Amino acid sequence: MSKKLTLLAVSIASVIGFGATANVSAATSADDLAKAIAKQEAEIATLKQQLQELAQQQSEQLASQKQIEIAQQKQSVAVTEVSDTVVAAADRYSKFSFKSYGTANFTSDEYFDNVQDTSPERRNRFDLERIVTEFGYQFTDEWSMEVEIEYEHGGTGAALEYDGFDEFGEFETETEAGGEVLVEKAEIRYRPSDAFGVKFGNIHLPIGLSSTLHKPNQYLTVLRHKSEAAMIPAVWNENGIGVYGEIADFHYQAQVVSGLNSEYFRTYDWVASGHQKRFEHVNADDLAFAGRVDYGNFKTGSAVGVSYYYGNTSGNRNKSNKLNVDGSLSIVTVAGAFVEGPWVLRGQYMYGTLSDSDAITQANKTTPGLRPGNFAQLGSKSQSFFVEAGFKLNDYIDIPMTVFANIDYSNPLMEVESGAATQRYENTWSSIGVNYFPIPEIVIKAEGGLQQVAVASIPDTNFFALGVGYQFSL
Repeated sequence: MSKKLTLLAVSIASVIGFGATANVSAATSADDLAKAIAKQEAEIATLKQQLQELAQQQSEQLASQKQIEIAQQKQSVAVTEVSDTVVAAADRYSKFSFKSYGTANFTSDEYFDNVQDTSPERRNRFDLERIVTEFGYQFTDEWSMEVEIEYEHGGTGAALEYDGFDEFGEFETETEAGGEVLVEKAEIRYRPSDAFGVKFGNIHLPIGLSSTLHKPNQYLTVLRHKSEAAMIPAVWNENGIGVYGEIADFHYQAQVVSGLNSEYFRTYDWVASGHQKRFEHVNADDLAFAGRVDYGNFKTGSAVGVSYYYGNTSGNRNKSNKLNVDGSLSIVTVAGAFVEGPWVLRGQYMYGTLSDSDAITQANKTTPGLRPGNFAQLGSKSQSFFVEAGFKLNDYIDIPMTVFANIDYSNPLMEVESGAATQRYENTWSSIGVNYFPIPEIVIKAEGGLQQVAVASIPDTNFFALGVGYQFSL
């Protein structure tokens, strides 16, 4: 390399005019030039190496940048998926509803051991009356469902089963160890418009105001009205199908449902015990019709309404060979409510007829396995009413409190088919009390009153009750 550079330097020197006579000085310049060229080559090599390193770094940076971009893309996809999941979950959650309400009571009553007893004794009781949970889901704008599960009296219970192969056919009670619950409503609804809807499954019957006003802040007394409980099932529910809707201020319902079973009709509560919830299977050989028309809204304010129920009851007996008559049952109710300013006034009259009541009584007396076994008269006609009046003190004192007075009357033996009806079950309950709302979701109640039996020899008795109720919805 140095020889070539030397020759190159000599050539360059000759070209630029240096004479051959300056050979010594030219050789010196050639060495310097060779050194300079060598230095430049070294620098160039260094630069090349640096360029290679820089190129490698840039390549690595590009690769890293690409990885970052890929990671960012994956992250963006993941964020989108999470966002979609959250939106979908929020959408599903918005279609889900949960409600709950319940009551716990303390009662102090004077009672009689039997229908012949005229000396009352006092009995104090605590009762976790009911805890109710309601689950709902809105599938679409038109389709929805709702399930209501009730835990009664702490959650224990019994189921009654009819065994037709046990001797002459026996009723067997199976007592559960605990945790038995009652499905009080399980319905699917299709409602394309406010004016028309269809619901089917286990549905509430619109007979009696207790089916409409059954939450603790919707009635004033501590316990639900005794007059209604003396005639029909409390918060009556059956399996069937119904249509419903509202047009202007009119609300209507019409249903075809499973009927009652006359095997458990009783003197003291007329047809209420014929509710087949006590049986493991609901017989549906006799269906019933239930309908209601209201003007206004009992849940939110003032209203008037009428309801009607009709159905046979003998076909649903497990021991169907005990009775060959229809046992037709009809019930009509008229109700009204005036809720304006501080005033709350509600009332209901209920009237019912039962055909073949004597035949049902005789059939029940001779049916083995039924307990209690001593059946008295069944009313061919029955009636009851209640009136409750409340006054809200909120407008006058800074306490969310309502004072009230109430009268319940029931006579499940208004008339009988033969003989004379005993007045032992004709009762009137008169009471006064207070509802206090520490917060809107909780009500604390107190009530004291007098129970009168329409038999001169039976003394009036006093009762007192305390209760607490709650309700909320998500």
